[in-house]
Amino acid sequence: MFMPALKRSLQLTWLIASLLLISFFSSAQKLVPPPLLQPDWSKDYQPFRICGNLYYVGTYDLACYLITTPQGHILINTGLAESVPMIRSHIEALGFRFSDIKILLATHAHFDHVGAMAEIKKITGAKMMINEHDAPLLADGGNSDYVFGGKGSTFQPVKADRLLHGYDTVKLGGIQIIALHHPGHTKGACSFLFDVKDEHRLYRVLIANMPSILDGVKPGMATYPDVAKDYAFTLAAMKNLQFDIWLASHASQFGMHQKHKPGDGYHPGVFIDRQGYDAALGNLQKAYMEKLNTR
Repeated sequence: MFMPALKRSLQLTWLIASLLLISFFSSAQKLVPPPLLQPDWSKDYQPFRICGNLYYVGTYDLACYLITTPQGHILINTGLAESVPMIRSHIEALGFRFSDIKILLATHAHFDHVGAMAEIKKITGAKMMINEHDAPLLADGGNSDYVFGGKGSTFQPVKADRLLHGYDTVKLGGIQIIALHHPGHTKGACSFLFDVKDEHRLYRVLIANMPSILDGVKPGMATYPDVAKDYAFTLAAMKNLQFDIWLASHASQFGMHQKHKPGDGYHPGVFIDRQGYDAALGNLQKAYMEKLNTR
């Protein structure tokens, strides 16, 4: 009697283990390889204080921003999925606790900016907030993206805790961030406008979602019929924004490496660059006229 029971027990254990393995690998197989990767996206970069209570904690090119407050912190963008240890070490090197992140934001829901959201949300319990038009994209891991979608998820899906609309305000510990809906690059792409201050002055900061046009984007495309209209709206809206300091989703987009070198001291003034912003928008306007303007 003992041996048959033991045999049945072993068979049951093997069956459960097999099902767990099948479940694990089935889940893992839901993620498809990202459409493109750049070495600078995962390359380390020394974190630093930009201005006031705003810090750079991203990789060499994928910009991630930490805004600290007495009631907890806000993290904007996360880079790739494998960037979690790097971002955590950056935050801790600056003297802050990773577990104090209370709000997660993203300029847009592409794998290179939200790839680590799911894990960071799980570790910290932070609330994920994103524009309503990018929430479905975030929730299916990028599978519904109008350019990259249709082949499976490129990052772990995340359900938003709050849907943001144009000009909504995100508040925490005295910080008020205005979420500006700037569609085109994704349907729910956003820029963020807010004030920070240091020992000397107040700075109006813009984290701009620069409306670059991806390969394959065409006027009236079935997956995004209003793409040309939305890009035109965004370019016009961004030209009229007023700010002191501007940053972007990629360090290369705002010339960070020319403005700040590892080991440099605290110099907020290097990021006051309206001329650079206008020039970058001018280049994007030119690309729009060549690729999407139908007049």
